[in-house]
Amino acid sequence: QVHLVESGGGLVQPGGSLTLSCAASGRVDSVYSLGWFRRPPGKGREFVAAVSRSGSPTYNFESMKARFTVSRDNTKNLVTLQMNSLNPEDTAVYYCAGTSSNSVWSYWGQGTQVTVSS
Repeated sequence: QVHLVESGGGLVQPGGSLTLSCAASGRVDSVYSLGWFRRPPGKGREFVAAVSRSGSPTYNFESMKARFTVSRDNTKNLVTLQMNSLNPEDTAVYYCAGTSSNSVWSYWGQGTQVTVSS
């Protein structure tokens, strides 16, 4: 069993920054990639970014790559998402997720709310 717990969400003004963290526990040796998804209000869940065991990042959109930075600390079983230049369209519940060996997103956190508003 793998447990993922997010932290760092909250209310931020447009143009502001926020860092989300996700701590993994349990059978972390079975986790390959770690990443972030989000669900904006009234919309479906979408992939944001992920980082492999070796630290190689991927991002969903170029606009995210320019504003977001995903990183991973394997010694602490931690993945973070640094978000800059936030805008109201980034408002969503952000979920931490991890893949198993078959690259399926098998592990999920409970989610943390990020609200970008003045």
